[in-house]
Amino acid sequence: MSQDSAKRLAAESALQYLVPGEVLGVGTGSTVNFFIDALAPRKSEIPAAISSSLASTERLKAIGIPVVDLNEVDGISIYVDGADEADAGLNLIKGGGAALTREKIVAAASQRFICIADRSKRVDVLGAFPLPVEVIPMARRLVARKLAAIGSRPVWREGVVTDNGNHILDVHGLQISDPPALESTINQIAGVVTVGLFAHRGADVLLLGHADGVDRIERA
Repeated sequence: MSQDSAKRLAAESALQYLVPGEVLGVGTGSTVNFFIDALAPRKSEIPAAISSSLASTERLKAIGIPVVDLNEVDGISIYVDGADEADAGLNLIKGGGAALTREKIVAAASQRFICIADRSKRVDVLGAFPLPVEVIPMARRLVARKLAAIGSRPVWREGVVTDNGNHILDVHGLQISDPPALESTINQIAGVVTVGLFAHRGADVLLLGHADGVDRIERA
């Protein structure tokens, strides 16, 4: 089975968590694109969506789902998004698509976070995928020095500007044994907007597509 087929299986499996008549949170990325495509036949059940990126907003509008501002709603029933890595504790690395800050905000506003991915994203220890950190442009080199001081190798993702007008540092060389602690440490560096570790607010359900179907891992 191709990776795209596995992603599509996971994305379609997330449809079972839809709450008809309630606002839906939608993330960003290739797996989420399959989820948005799968929403089209059920768009009448979704009064509005909150989107984590301009790209997802355009895709949602194209299939006829209204996209509203988070400030216009009191909460979100479920948030569906992908991940670059996920561990057994449902801690995630996200931000490969540079939408991590808005993704973290929408996740925080949601009652349940449904993470969809192909099974290759499941790891024992986070960190093989470079950890994205969104930074204020004027602080990029300062933050890079602080990140290097904790034993990592930050690399500026040149040519990429986030939807918020910021830069991304991709942090290499990590083995993240305590995701909540590292998330807190990096978030406290002056100039950091947010880090792509989703540990304090990780996934509630992880759906992993593969050749034999979809594995479901739920938070205890």
